[in-house]
Amino acid sequence: MKRYILFWVSLVLMLASLFLVFVYVPTEKEMGIVQRIFYLMVPMGWLALLSFFIVFICSILYLARRRDSYDALAYSSAEVGIFATTGALIVGCLWAKPIWGVWWTWEPRLTATLVLWFIYFAYFAVRSFAGEEARGARYAAVIGIVGFVDLPIVALATTLWRGMHPGGVIFSGGLAPSMLLTLLVSLGAYTVLYVLLLVHRTSVRQDEAFINSLKARLG
Repeated sequence: MKRYILFWVSLVLMLASLFLVFVYVPTEKEMGIVQRIFYLMVPMGWLALLSFFIVFICSILYLARRRDSYDALAYSSAEVGIFATTGALIVGCLWAKPIWGVWWTWEPRLTATLVLWFIYFAYFAVRSFAGEEARGARYAAVIGIVGFVDLPIVALATTLWRGMHPGGVIFSGGLAPSMLLTLLVSLGAYTVLYVLLLVHRTSVRQDEAFINSLKARLG
């Protein structure tokens, strides 16, 4: 029932977001139609930060209490996070080419986001090479906690360093009301989608762990 409700709420918000992005919101004067990528790029970045924040919390809880449910939640959130980070990097490159004239530049926020991607790639890599499932979960939890350090760096990169990324347009009142509404609806749509994916993937992860434990007992 929970997934059913989340699915329909996510679908309605996504459709509303698409309508606002492609029909309702006006085209930005300086950047033109390319600026509409903004309504995808920001939610993808937000999804990455939210996902890895949940990984951080669940990793602490797993190391403190050793409950597999926390590890399953952290693992599932990390999967969504790595997907969102990959999407944010790709969409960022698509936006950078027409605006900055290059696909990639070692700009503070882009660089910090790439570092974030490598950190959580390592999160999955250590689980694959650890051998024992419990050992891999512990090592990954440590990376999930240490990797949290990069989250505020990504979020505050445009404030801490001068770069090509525009800074503070969301909170400084630099967006027109129609643009702010479109962005907020997009953020809401992606947040609900994240919850839906997390609930589904965590359930699947727990089933996988149960099946593996049965194989270990019978084998």
